[in-house]
Amino acid sequence: MRVVIAGSSGLIGTALVPRLREAGHEVVRLVRRTPHGPDERGWDPSAGHIEPGALDGADAVVNLNGVGVGDKRWTGAFKQELRDSRLIPTDLLARAVAEKGIPVMVSASGVDYYADAGDMAIDENARSGTGFLSALCRDWERATAPASDAGARVVLLRSGLVLSPSGGVMGRIKPLFRFGLGARLGSGKQYWPWITLDDEVAVITHALESETLTGPINATGPAPVTNAEFTRCLAEHMGRPAPWFAPPIALRVALGEFADEALLTSKRALPVKLEQDGYAFRHKTLGEALHAVLDG
Repeated sequence: MRVVIAGSSGLIGTALVPRLREAGHEVVRLVRRTPHGPDERGWDPSAGHIEPGALDGADAVVNLNGVGVGDKRWTGAFKQELRDSRLIPTDLLARAVAEKGIPVMVSASGVDYYADAGDMAIDENARSGTGFLSALCRDWERATAPASDAGARVVLLRSGLVLSPSGGVMGRIKPLFRFGLGARLGSGKQYWPWITLDDEVAVITHALESETLTGPINATGPAPVTNAEFTRCLAEHMGRPAPWFAPPIALRVALGEFADEALLTSKRALPVKLEQDGYAFRHKTLGEALHAVLDG
């Protein structure tokens, strides 16, 4: 399979490229700088440009574009940057998939699509939320419409927290826990769906190779935990205490809207469609995940 990847330099992309090659697939990487390697092709989403021939012969396109939602405080300008970094590239790729007749597109999204569901387990049919992140995910997914309208099999990855040995959420919180500064956020009752980087990459590979998987899928481990349980388990695994409590008002002062929408809402998302399609998780529990990520 010839797979074109946009966003190959990020946390997920850098792990996905070698995995696909190990599985025997040919990988072409879209890059925004001047291409250097034989596997690179240039593109400029803001200008609506993809290097001629970049998608020729492609069997699938993987779209992993998007600035991290926690990279900066949510000003109006940064919220627009979050939208532009997702919607513009996705629309361009979806139109290219339609024009070239490429049969498969796998595109990133997130569990932030869903409304706060408390302790209720939710699958891919759960209702969407009303906040900025939910609207962002809805519009991000809708931007793939040209591809699906043209008959492509489009898979939308509603990913949870991606746990990796370095970078991502673990890169931010490990230092805090290492120095005994780990803290439960708010009540701690909110569910945090998670997935290891190893499983995230394997899920994308599965989505590419499946003949039946389509539409939104929860790319989340089968056993989501509350924030309190996540905090306790990580502290125990690192051999550090985590006695602290971060009250919601302090989180809102420090992080603004991001605190309410990304840290204090509860999404007990289950990977129903993935498991029905035969995907077997490498790491089924948070304990297994932390062992793989921290001890690997």
